[in-house]
Amino acid sequence: MVRVRFAPSPTGSLHLGNALSAVANRAFADEHGGTMLLRIDDTDAARSVEGGADAILADLEWLGVGWDEGPVAQSSRFVRHREAAHLIGDPDAEGALRFGHTTLLRPDGTPTYQLATAVDDLDFGITHVIRGSDHRANGEIQSGLIRALDGEPPQYILHGLLLGDDGTKLSKRHGASSLDDLREAGLPAEAVRAYLEELALPVHDVHLDLPRLRRLSIEALAALSDEELAARAGVPVSVAPVLRGARDLREAREYAAQVLEPVPAEVDAPETLERFRALVEGGLDGRSIVRELKAVGGSLKAVRLALTGAERGPELAAVIEALPRDELLRRALR
Repeated sequence: MVRVRFAPSPTGSLHLGNALSAVANRAFADEHGGTMLLRIDDTDAARSVEGGADAILADLEWLGVGWDEGPVAQSSRFVRHREAAHLIGDPDAEGALRFGHTTLLRPDGTPTYQLATAVDDLDFGITHVIRGSDHRANGEIQSGLIRALDGEPPQYILHGLLLGDDGTKLSKRHGASSLDDLREAGLPAEAVRAYLEELALPVHDVHLDLPRLRRLSIEALAALSDEELAARAGVPVSVAPVLRGARDLREAREYAAQVLEPVPAEVDAPETLERFRALVEGGLDGRSIVRELKAVGGSLKAVRLALTGAERGPELAAVIEALPRDELLRRALR
C-alpha cells in the first residue's frame, strides 16, 4: 500500500515550495488509494519557532490538504532515534555518533535530521518520499541509513523548485513566498490550491506565475455564492453584489468599504445629481438608473464620487442596488 508523508519544519507559515510538496503528496496518495502521514520535523530546535507547528496545521487546513495520520512530532521519538543510531555505530570520545561523514547523534545525544528522517520513514512504512529537488543529497544519505538498519528505502520522487521571476529563491521581494503572504494579498485558498495542482510535479524548477494566480483568483471568487463571498470578505451579505468583479478578497473588502464607509468627496455636478435623485425617487433599479444617466449625458463619475468617495471601484449599478433608497438620496445631497 502506498504511504507518503509530508514533513515540514515548524518554522512558521508554509513556504510555497513546501505547499507544492504537500499538494503533490496528497494527490499521489489519493491517486494510488494510499495514505499520507503528517510529520513535524522539529529535530533542529534552533530553527523551530513558537507556534510554528500550529501555523502549518492552519495553512494545510486553509489549503484544503488533509492528512490521514498524525501530526507526529519527530522530537517525541528521540528515544527510538538514539536506539537506532546505536544499532549503526558507537559514539566517539565527544559523545557524537557518525555514519561515514554524517552526524547521527550530536555530542549531547540529540538526534539529527538525517537520522530521525531515515528512522521515521522506515518505522512508518513510507513507500514514496515526494519533495523538492534540493533534497537530492539527503535521499542518498537517508537511503544508506535505512539499509544500515536492514530496511528497504522508499522511492524518492523529486520535483522542481518554485523560484522568483529572476530565477532566485522565492522570497517576499518577489511578491509572495509563503501561504501567509498569499492570504494577506487576498488570494482565496481555491486559487492557490488550483495553481499548485496545475504545477503537479514539475521536472524542472519553475518561476512563480503571479498573473496566473490572479486569474485563478478571479475564477474562484466568481464561483462563490453571495453568502460565501460575503463571509470570506467579512462583510454583510447585502453588499455581496458589490464584491463581484473584485480580483481578490483584499480588493473585495475595499469595494465593500466604499459602500459601507465612504470617504466624503466634493462633487461639482448639480444637474447629474439632481437627475440621479429623481431616478432614485422614481423607483428605478441600479442598471436602469445608470442607463438613464448615460442617455442624458450625466456624469457617472460624479455619481460614483457622491456615493463612494472614490473615482474607481465596483460596478456602479451594484453600488446603487446595495444602498437603501434613503441612503442614496442622502449621499447624493452632499
